[in-house]
Amino acid sequence: MTQRGRHRRRKRGQALRATLAGTALALTAAATLISTSQATGANSPGDLTALRTSASSQLRLHENLTSREALDTLSGNMGGNVGVDGVLRDADRSMRNTADCSADERGALPVEPTATRAYCWNDADARTSQWHPRSVTTSGDADDDGAWGAHQVILAGWTHRGGQAAAPDRNEGLARIAFVDATDPDALRYRWVLLVAPRAGGKDFTAVRTGLGGMVWYQDKLIVTADHGDGLLVFDLHRLLRADVDSGAVGRVGHGYSAAGYRYVLPAIGSYDPEGGSCARGRDHAVPCIGSLSLDRTTTPDSLVATEAAGDRPERTRIWRYTFSTAAYRTGLLADAQGHVNAAEAWTTKGSGISGALSHRSPGAREAQWYVGRPSDGRAGHGSLWRQSEHGAEAATCTADQSHACWGLGTGSLSYWQRTGELWTLTDGADRRVLYAVPLSSVDGSLG
Repeated sequence: MTQRGRHRRRKRGQALRATLAGTALALTAAATLISTSQATGANSPGDLTALRTSASSQLRLHENLTSREALDTLSGNMGGNVGVDGVLRDADRSMRNTADCSADERGALPVEPTATRAYCWNDADARTSQWHPRSVTTSGDADDDGAWGAHQVILAGWTHRGGQAAAPDRNEGLARIAFVDATDPDALRYRWVLLVAPRAGGKDFTAVRTGLGGMVWYQDKLIVTADHGDGLLVFDLHRLLRADVDSGAVGRVGHGYSAAGYRYVLPAIGSYDPEGGSCARGRDHAVPCIGSLSLDRTTTPDSLVATEAAGDRPERTRIWRYTFSTAAYRTGLLADAQGHVNAAEAWTTKGSGISGALSHRSPGAREAQWYVGRPSDGRAGHGSLWRQSEHGAEAATCTADQSHACWGLGTGSLSYWQRTGELWTLTDGADRRVLYAVPLSSVDGSLG
């Protein structure tokens, strides 16, 4: 029986809690009349242009997996795997519901369409200037029934950026994930997990340092973006481990293991590295650095959507997809049995600075629609969310200022929860960090 089959058997007979769809919230200061702009207006990404096959060669990846022996050694030394359920049972922080969010936090939410669900972080996490939320994925990505065991789960990726480039502290670049138990939509709780990488044959580990611009949980694997031209990193959600030493160190300490003060770690099980060498920003024919990720369940097979990271090239940005393996023994992995990963489709879109992209084809539709998040022109105000295809782009227009700045403030990657029909993302900014959901149908409705 496959891992996914065993997972479904465990969930059989369990009653799911209420879906994440909620009653629309009054999250904006005043009602705003909306109009639609078709392929015009400031900041429009224009139409999608297909890339030639030869240009797609720069998108190829190669899979490199850590040996099972090394992973088993680390798990054995740390007392065995605790799994997602073990982390959620030990959740130690609560998220604030919308009514408990500050005016500044609510002000970061989209103007149109309005969010139906919104949550703010624990006070300490909401105010920190060193950690920044970047990406989101959910159990709606992991499994088409939207649950993982008895839980509905949201994962939010944060990265440490201290802002002292000349003298970075030892935490600079660390990556952590909030494991949020969203089973009860009125009482979300979470626990932090530090990302690490095994070393010394699994006898030790080191910290993973990456921007976490994109993250997708598919089946039992978590795939995240990697800095420094490394492509992607992959993790196994069955291999969550507990540290038994509470100190600032990361790795083996005496006869135990420490994780910079975090109780739980998630070790990488491998990577997907660019076959063309390290990535380069802002060059048309170079290997692109990957900026964000999302999942598309409307393709056959399911696919991983990737976007080019923001760089110095303002004209065009590449967007492409990889297909997931359908082999029963390769759950959640991308490559074929030989370890090669080719882009199934690739396009370019006008402009740079894409914060997140999502592909989705509605039942009966002839082609997929792309939803692309863009920052504001000054990068300090609300961004815009565009629906895009090879025939053009359109976005809601907020008539208060005749612009498309209707989306959230400083939003990260996008994630679609298929069962509830909700589009999830999160915002960043001092005292303006919110995790929120908008029905995809409302996004389409705002476009007329």
